[in-house]
Order: sequence, then structure tokens, then C-alpha cells
Amino acid sequence: MANKLWGGRFSKKTDPLVEEFTRSIQYDYKLARYDVFGSIAHVQVLRKACILTPEEAKKLTEALEDIVQSIKDKTFKADPSCEDIHTNIQNLLHEKTGDLALKLHTARSRNEQVVVSTKMYCKKELLKLQVYIAELRVVLCRLAEKNRHLVMPGFTHMQHAQPIYVTDYLMAYDKMLARDDKRLEFIADNIIITMGAGALAGTPINSKAYSVKLSDTVKGGDLPQAFSIHVTENSVDAISDRDFVMEILSSLSIIGMHISRLSEDLIIWSTKEFDFIEIDESFCTGSSLMPQKKNPDALELMRGYAGRLYGNLLSVLTMMKGLPLAYNRDMQLDKEPLFNSLEIVSYELKILAGLLKTLKFNKAKIEEYLEDESLYATDLVYYLVDKGVPFKTAHTIVGALIKHSIDSSIDIKSMSDVELKKFSDKFSREDVLKLFDPEVSVKSKRSVTRNCKRR
Repeated sequence: MANKLWGGRFSKKTDPLVEEFTRSIQYDYKLARYDVFGSIAHVQVLRKACILTPEEAKKLTEALEDIVQSIKDKTFKADPSCEDIHTNIQNLLHEKTGDLALKLHTARSRNEQVVVSTKMYCKKELLKLQVYIAELRVVLCRLAEKNRHLVMPGFTHMQHAQPIYVTDYLMAYDKMLARDDKRLEFIADNIIITMGAGALAGTPINSKAYSVKLSDTVKGGDLPQAFSIHVTENSVDAISDRDFVMEILSSLSIIGMHISRLSEDLIIWSTKEFDFIEIDESFCTGSSLMPQKKNPDALELMRGYAGRLYGNLLSVLTMMKGLPLAYNRDMQLDKEPLFNSLEIVSYELKILAGLLKTLKFNKAKIEEYLEDESLYATDLVYYLVDKGVPFKTAHTIVGALIKHSIDSSIDIKSMSDVELKKFSDKFSREDVLKLFDPEVSVKSKRSVTRNCKRR
């Protein structure tokens, strides 16, 4: 059994079932690199406080950097007999430096190790997500630019509404992703990495010793990004705060919702009933029974995983809601939802970017749908408004005209001038025919500043 970070007060071994139940190394191994970075920072704190000599600090730092290198080289293997990654790395450090490693835990609590390494991990992962979002936005913009002249039916309530540019549709999702990116950036900027809380009450070390910039202390620049360590302003809050985890899970849920909505549209559009788009075979799967099937499984899973993302958020919110200050072991249960949600959204963003790169619009089929006269009903209303008819009156007139067209199975375009004037003497067949043009319809909407260039 691996050595623990605690145990002097105990005379009995931990029950094997409790040992297994409380173990977290099977998932918190993801924090390995960041736990080491936290330890390197703590070495500098102890050196400034004269608890470690410069020689001792150098020896510990070099040993910790060796561990970082093994993690980077993927030669590091988490020890499943350890209860968590923090214990695992402490034991490994002890193997490398002997009893000198025992000094590292001076004025330090595992409570603080957990939150410090988790914050570092989150800052790095949020940065990666922002890169994936940026890449997806580039793909959306290019697809929009490629199809900038293509008009399609727009929908509300899943019913034909008005013609819109495909560009407007695609860039709506770009807007959503832009907001997602800003949310992640805001969260990352507000994750302040602090030390000096101890278990909850602070430490005897002078606060000035806790000012550390890791990029200046780690040899070889192996840091994924610069981490500045600050002294905690409130030690109880520093230990008990998991707001940043819930903020991340909330933002990931929103991103997942955006991805799910886009996936749903693409799934519908790829059906034979719509046939608006062609999804590349490399992003589809087949059926074990029906040889003709080409199923958009990746998109369906993205739609389904939205529920998992919501559940991960709810699980942490529920776990935290009744916890007394400061640390409780319940808080260990924030890691799996956090890791899982970050992994899901990372996969989705990357897969979606690849799928959209190969997406093709079926222009001929879209043009067939644009023949639906109901798409231009609002244009007829505006036409009457321009002729001086009050909007509500015009709305009623066009509604009656549409109903007559449906009931009599006669296209409005086929109606004579005389028949049109039965509904309003403002109608002119020549003018009306011009309105049943998707280009005329979309270009008449002048309130929109269209731009498929990302801002």
C-alpha cells in the first residue's frame, strides 16, 4: 500500500472498501502536471521563508522537474494504489530525494493542493477550448463565404417563415460561439491562483513569500502557460471555493446547447424529406441491417451529450449546495463532471469543425423549397404598407389571400389582376410577381448588417 499524506493519529488501517470508495487517482491523474507545478511554487515559498536552504530548494525543484518531464514524455504512470495524484507525486518525490521530500508539506494542506492544481488545469483547458472555438468559427466563416449568395427558407416553429441567406444562418452560430468564447475568457481571467490558505486558517509564513511567477522558476519553459501565484485574501474562501468549476460547467452546458441546436438542424436538413445538405460519409455511420442507411451518428451524439453536460453541472451544484465551510470530501466529486464536460466539448468542437469543412448544400433542392409562396407572405404585407395600407389591415388582407389560395388550390402567381384586387385594390399582378423572388426578398431587408468576416 502506498504511503499516505496523513495517518499518524490512526492505529488501524483503512478498511479496504473505504480505501476503494474514497480513491480518486483513477481520474485526478489528469492533474499530475499541475500538482507538480504547485509543488515547484511551494518550494519557492519555503525557500523565501528560509524553511528550505537554496541547496534543498534546488534539489527538490530538479526532482520535480524530472517528474514533469516524465509526464510530458508519457513515461509517468499513475500508481493505482495511491488514494490520489497528490499522494502519488509526493511518494515519487520521496523516492528521488529521500526524507528531504518530507519538508515540502510544511505549511501546506492537500485541501490547497487540490484547488491550486485544479485552477491551473482549468486555465489551461479553457485556453485550449478557446483555440477550438476559434478554429470552428473560421470554418463557419469560410462556409458562409463560399455560400454567400445562396438563399434558403428560414423557419420559425419548424414552419416556413421567410427567405434568408445561408450566410445569415451560419453566422448566427458564429455569434453564439463568440459569446461562448467571451464567457470562457472571462472565467479564465477570474481564476486567481492563490496559496497560503493551509487547510483553512492560513500559515505562519509571511504573505510576501507567496508571490511567485512559475514561468520564472520552471526550467526549460515547460509550463503550458505562465501561472502567477498570489497570496490568498481569505483562506477559508480559498479552500472552499468551487464557483469557478460551476461557472465552467455552466458555460460548457451553453456551448453544448449551441452545438446541439446546430446538430439538430443539420440532422433534419440531411433527411430525404429536406435534402438541404450532404454530410460527408466520413462523419456518418451505417446500419447493421439496412444497407442503404447513412446515419449522422456524430451529430446525434452531440445532441445527446447536451444532457450529460447539463447533468454534470447539476451534479456539482447539488453537491455544493449544503456544504458547510470550509473543505469537505464531497468536493472531490467535482473532478469527474469537470473533466468529462471539458472532454466532451473539446471533442465536439473539433469534430464539428471537420464535418462543416466537408458540408455541401443541395442548391437545387433548396430552390424547390423556395417556390413555396407562403415564404413571401410578409413581403406582400410590406408591399401593401408601402401603398399606404395600415400594417394590421395589410396583415389581414394577405392572410385572407393565402387562405383563398390554399382552399382553391390556386397559386397566387396564377391569379389574375382582377382576382387579386378582390382582396385589395392596391395589388398589381405585375408587382406581386416580382415579390416572389428569394433574392428580392432577402435584399429588401435592410436593417441587417451582413458580414461573414469574424469580428
